[in-house]
Amino acid sequence: MKNLVAALRTELEAAQDARAAAVVRATSEANAQNAQLRATAMALREELEATRGDTQRAVTRALADAGAEIAQLKDTVVALRGELETERARREDLGRSARLETQDEIVQLRAAAAALRERLELERAERDSAVQAAVSYAQDELAQLRSTLTALRESLEHAHATRENSLAAARAQDRGEIAQLQATIRELRERLQPALSQEACG
Repeated sequence: MKNLVAALRTELEAAQDARAAAVVRATSEANAQNAQLRATAMALREELEATRGDTQRAVTRALADAGAEIAQLKDTVVALRGELETERARREDLGRSARLETQDEIVQLRAAAAALRERLELERAERDSAVQAAVSYAQDELAQLRSTLTALRESLEHAHATRENSLAAARAQDRGEIAQLQATIRELRERLQPALSQEACG
């Protein structure tokens, strides 16, 4: 019995010693791991601080660049606004000048149109007067030509009648002369006939 108790005590002490050694070893490993973690955390903190500084500098530089660009853009906008106002004023001036020139041109064109209309009316009146005069002259000349034609026709008819009468008289005179010549020929033939008969007998 005593031997069993002694053996159990011995075994218990051995177990306690092993557990204490394990605790010590675990504590040592935990301390080492804790120290490593602290070193890692320190390194990460330093890297974070460095990164934060770089980021801050980058942000500051970016803000400075953005501010300069914004200032340049503002200057550009102001310059463009000034050019736009100048161009708008120039365009308005050009529009007013164009309207004035157009109005002047319209007035001139209206005056020219009125003058041309008056000239056209005058030329139309002169043309109508000339046409009427020409028509009147043509009618007078046509009447004279008709009168002359009538006179010539009457003269021609009178001449034709006179010629017919003269021709008829000449034909009658010719027939009378022919008849007279024929009578003279018969008379001569009758006179010559005895003489010819005597010559034939002798």
